[in-house]
Amino acid sequence: MTGRVLILRPEPGASETAARARAMGLEPVVRPLFEISPVRWDVPDPRRYDATFFTSANAARLGGEGLGALAALPAYAVGESTAAALEAAGFTNVRTGSADGAALTEAAARAGVRRALHLCGRDNIALRHPDIVIDQRIAYAADEIAGPLEVPADAVVLLHSPRAAVAFASRFVARSAVCLAAISPAVAQAAGEGWAAKVTAPRPGDEALLEVARALCKNGPPDAAGAGS
Repeated sequence: MTGRVLILRPEPGASETAARARAMGLEPVVRPLFEISPVRWDVPDPRRYDATFFTSANAARLGGEGLGALAALPAYAVGESTAAALEAAGFTNVRTGSADGAALTEAAARAGVRRALHLCGRDNIALRHPDIVIDQRIAYAADEIAGPLEVPADAVVLLHSPRAAVAFASRFVARSAVCLAAISPAVAQAAGEGWAAKVTAPRPGDEALLEVARALCKNGPPDAAGAGS
């Protein structure tokens, strides 16, 4: 296989991933599936919450001035890019490293969080935990870009979110010829089965995702017995 990777995430994340890919000797092809735009939201009293939850960097990038009222609360982030966006937005107590939303809420529960605010996208997977009351505010929208989607020959497709995985899988039916690299187990599961290969990053973040994609580019897909694993 070539060192080509197909980036489907929206801007500005797509360009950031492309820059990291080039630095790792990969050839990025950027074709975003979604266009991101901010959504106005009402800012609740931060005294009601023990923490905030962020499952996407877009909420931190597009949350606007309302984020300032929440910046002193502990912020639990899925992935390194989300944590970096929160720090850039002024959050002073950012906790990261969770593999996905379920792991995030479990870590927060162990730390004693009992009520949290989840800032997220309009089409999101609701966070739930039996020990935490989780309120939600929609901070951005991701609208799917219409039109045909072509996968360059020998490219490994990078999947950064469950919604992107579902959207790509629904628009691309020739699965047996395509290799995927997913940023988390939840994203890999959302993509379904039947692909030439499907690998998952060992931790959430661009660097880890690109590492497994580069290995797949170098070694090629496994034999038919391992395809889709």
